[in-house]
Amino acid sequence: MTADFSIRPARPGDASALAALRREVYPYMVRGEATIRRMIVSPPPGTDRIFLVADRAGEPAGTVSAFRQPRSADAGFGQVAVQVHPDHRGRGIGTALLAEATDYLRAVGVTRADTWAVPESLGFARRNGFEPSREMRYSALDLTAFTGVPDAGPGITLVPLSEVTEQALYEADVAAATDEPGDVPSQPMPYPTWRYETWEEPGLDRDVSTAAVAGGVIVSFSLLLRDGDRAWSDMTATVPEHRGRGLARLVKTETLRRAAAGGVRTAYTSNDETNTPMLAVNSRLGYRPIATQLSCLATLTS
Repeated sequence: MTADFSIRPARPGDASALAALRREVYPYMVRGEATIRRMIVSPPPGTDRIFLVADRAGEPAGTVSAFRQPRSADAGFGQVAVQVHPDHRGRGIGTALLAEATDYLRAVGVTRADTWAVPESLGFARRNGFEPSREMRYSALDLTAFTGVPDAGPGITLVPLSEVTEQALYEADVAAATDEPGDVPSQPMPYPTWRYETWEEPGLDRDVSTAAVAGGVIVSFSLLLRDGDRAWSDMTATVPEHRGRGLARLVKTETLRRAAAGGVRTAYTSNDETNTPMLAVNSRLGYRPIATQLSCLATLTS
């Protein structure tokens, strides 16, 4: 069958359509138009990222992003994310986009990669050489009735992200994230990439995101990305020496309280199936499971 679509690099003018496509495919994942446009115009440094679009009948029918994973200790490890609109599936668009992405990753020296697949797409992933390795759980919280009131306790001060410095947050992130669950050992994200993906993220709500400070140092934090009345808990973490004190729940409660007061109606989050402490925190806060995805791994041979 002759393909009735074409693949091209994403353009800034695609941002609105691609944001809508993402909401259609993954309604529980929050990424605003401004974030997508910036990724197209100036991809994050150190990731060799590409962003492709499949055009069909004059509109984006699918997209793929492929990049070198900056948190991986293996420089040859990458990630692929494919999205195809439900109305355009069954035409080979996903297969073509994935082939373009994996060919590109091989060319830049990536030898292994992962992708996320919903359970009903697992067959597609396997047919293309990706095998499941672990599960990610997605949850939602209705903030219209959220009543959480944090109790910081002695020695802890809660402040909005707007009152902390870039360097202080980066140091806390480096300390907290090195044991984050994943398919390969992790490493601290290089500073330029972290600055792009975290500190300069257009959706980051600095007045809502919260840090817990003790002795002038950030010991725990919860970052929230906002798109209208929807929000995404991008990361909640505590530096190792301060764990076991309930700080993750504390900062996330305060972040959600501020979000609710600011008009956010639904908050979404995700957790690796092995991250039982955060799964427990989210359950106590009232999050309810709504979806799962499977991390699938492939070796990219030439």
